[in-house]
Amino acid sequence: MKITVNIDVMMARRKISAGDLASRIGITPANLSILKNNKAKAIRFSTLEALCRELDCQPGDLLACTEGDEDA
Repeated sequence: MKITVNIDVMMARRKISAGDLASRIGITPANLSILKNNKAKAIRFSTLEALCRELDCQPGDLLACTEGDEDA
């Protein structure tokens, strides 16, 4: 199983840019990019909470389990 991050999908639905979202949740655009591109090894609950608040969604809207290799 692999966890896939769908932040970009929710950003598109909410019509919000990466820079705007990063600013609103208090992280750098570079760190948001790492999250968006499935390169992060972990996410803080406070960051996940801020993402959900700003994107008006649930954690399950941002994270999904998919079949496949974890390192792929």
